[in-house]
Amino acid sequence: MKRVALDDVRNEPNPLKVHEVRKPVSKVLGTEDFAMNYFELEPGESFSGGMHTHHDQEEVFYIQEGTATFDVRQSVESETEQVEVGPDAAIRFDPGEYQQGVNRGEEQVTGLALGAPGAMHDWDDIESVVYCPDCEQETGHDLDFVEGRFEMTCGECGYEHS
Repeated sequence: MKRVALDDVRNEPNPLKVHEVRKPVSKVLGTEDFAMNYFELEPGESFSGGMHTHHDQEEVFYIQEGTATFDVRQSVESETEQVEVGPDAAIRFDPGEYQQGVNRGEEQVTGLALGAPGAMHDWDDIESVVYCPDCEQETGHDLDFVEGRFEMTCGECGYEHS
């Protein structure tokens, strides 16, 4: 057994600076089969750096306080649907389902992000939806994390940007 208080978990914000408070609870607990991160999102902040999917993990977001708005797509080409998740509610995303959660309200959002299987996702199994200047449209991009920053490669034309 291992126990931890949130106050004892070191804050590790996203390198893209899309939020200030992210505490990797599962890292401290030493989990191997699922990931658990605690978030506090101020107005305008997001859980991640943009629309993306984990091809290797399902994700569940439990919103404790406030209301998070999730932009959801079934594929890169499909229309974006917005889903609001309020306090004491949860939303689940299948592997391969695109999503981005944002605090579009005026109050802080607190909640948990859980992913399984695995305590860490494989960067090779994440795909982001990003505008490609060569393709002149949003396309699926492979994602890599190199020396503290994200690098993206367009899946259509191979254009690389960070």
